[in-house]
Amino acid sequence: MKTKILVVDDELSMREFISILLEREGYEVLTAADADTALERLASSAIDLVISDVQMPGLNGLELLARIRASSPETAVLLITAYSTAEQAVEAMKLGAYDYLAKPFKVEEIKVLVRNALEKRDLQRENLQLKEKAQACEGFGSLLGISPRMRELFGILRKVADSPSTVLILGESGTGKELAARAIHDNSSRQGRPFVAVNCGAIPESLIESELFGHAKGAFTGAVGERAGLFEQAHGGTLFLDEIGELPLAMQTRLLRVLQEREVRRVGGSATRKVDVRVVAASNRNLSEQVQEGSFREDLYYRINVVQVIMPPLRERIEDIPLLVDHLSRKHGCLEARGRAITSDALKTLMTYPFPGNVRELENIVERSMVLNRSQITPESLPPHVRGGAKRFDLQSTIEIPDGGIALEPALEELEKRYLLKALEKSSGIKKRAAELLGMSFRSFRYKLAKYGLAGEPDDP
Repeated sequence: MKTKILVVDDELSMREFISILLEREGYEVLTAADADTALERLASSAIDLVISDVQMPGLNGLELLARIRASSPETAVLLITAYSTAEQAVEAMKLGAYDYLAKPFKVEEIKVLVRNALEKRDLQRENLQLKEKAQACEGFGSLLGISPRMRELFGILRKVADSPSTVLILGESGTGKELAARAIHDNSSRQGRPFVAVNCGAIPESLIESELFGHAKGAFTGAVGERAGLFEQAHGGTLFLDEIGELPLAMQTRLLRVLQEREVRRVGGSATRKVDVRVVAASNRNLSEQVQEGSFREDLYYRINVVQVIMPPLRERIEDIPLLVDHLSRKHGCLEARGRAITSDALKTLMTYPFPGNVRELENIVERSMVLNRSQITPESLPPHVRGGAKRFDLQSTIEIPDGGIALEPALEELEKRYLLKALEKSSGIKKRAAELLGMSFRSFRYKLAKYGLAGEPDDP
C-alpha cells in the first residue's frame, strides 16, 4: 500500500507542483484548497502526512494543525509558508508539527523533509506497538516473551515455583536457565531467603566437595578454619546447580545422598548438619544420553528430574526478538536518541539469524552495536557474521546410506570420533581449545577422548 500524503494550499499552482513532485517519488497524493476540505479528506481516508500552507482563507495552517493533532495524532504534519517568522515557527513546533518550511524552497529540501517526517512517524508507530506488546506480554521474573513457547514456559514455572519438588531445567547455553531458576525462587515461599548459584563445570575437581559441603579445619592443606559449603549457605532457600552433568561420578554419589538424607558432612568433619534446601539443577546437555554412556548416575538423574523444564532456543521464538532488543538496549543505557532502538533493516537481519548462543549472544550483539553506534542499532553496527547470515552445516551433502542399510550407532560414533580428531588437529593439540571449537566443556571433551581411546598425552594444564 502506497504512503498517502495530503497537500493543502489555496494556490492551485502550488498544489499541482507538490503533487507532481511527490507522485514521482512514489507517493499517493490527495489535495485540498482549504482546511475544511482537508478535514473531510482526513475523516474519510487514512493520511500518513499532511503538507499544509499556513496562510489560507478560513482556518489557517496552525489551526488545521491543532485539529489534526486532536483527531489524528499519528498523522505527521509539515507546514509551508511564504511569511516565516520565529514566533510562527515556535508555535508550529509546540503544536506538534514535524517541521516548518519557508517559501521558496528547494525541491531536494522538501523531498528530504517528507522522507524524514514519514520515517519518524513510522518509528513512533512501531514504538507504540512494541510498548503495547510489552504491556500485553506474559513474563516470569526476568524472563520476557510473547511467543507461544514462552507463554507455555511461564505457565509451567508458575505451577512449580511454590512446590518443594526438585526441578531440572534443560536447554542450550544462553537460553536463560539461571533466570528461570531465580524466577522459581523469587515466586516461592522461600523468597527472601538465600539463592545460591554454582556452575559445577567451573570448579576444579579437587575443590568441588569442599565447595558444596564445606570443610573442617585442617581437612587439607590450606584449610586454616572451618567453612560452610554451598548447601549450608543456601539453608532455607534455593541452591542452583548449573551444568550438573559436569560433576564427577564420585561427587554425584555424595550429592545423591545429601538430596535423599537432607544432611551434609563437611570434608574432614564427623558431624552431620541438617539442611533445608530446595535444589534446582540445570544442564545444556542430554543427561539421559550421559546415563546411557555411564557418565551420569541413573539414580541421581531420576532424583533431580522430578519436574523437567525445557528452555526454548531463541531461534524457535523469533517473535520475542523485538521485545528483547528493546529491553536489552535500555538495560545497557546506551540510547541517546529518541525513538526506536533498532532500525527495521537491522531487526530483519537479527530475525533471520539462527543465534547459536541464544539470548546471551543477542545481548552481546546489542551491547556491541550500541557501543559502535550509540543512537541506534543499524545493519552496519551488527557483527559481520550476523550481517552475512549463518553458515549452517549441511548434513544432506555428507550422508549416504548403502542399499543394505547401516548401523546408526557405530556410524554416529565414528563421526563423533572424526570431529574430535579434527578439533585436535585444528587446535594444534590444545585440548581446551579443541573442546571450545566443538562447544563442549573440557571435562566432557576429555571423557570423549578416553571413550574412543584418543586420550594420548596428559591433559593440558
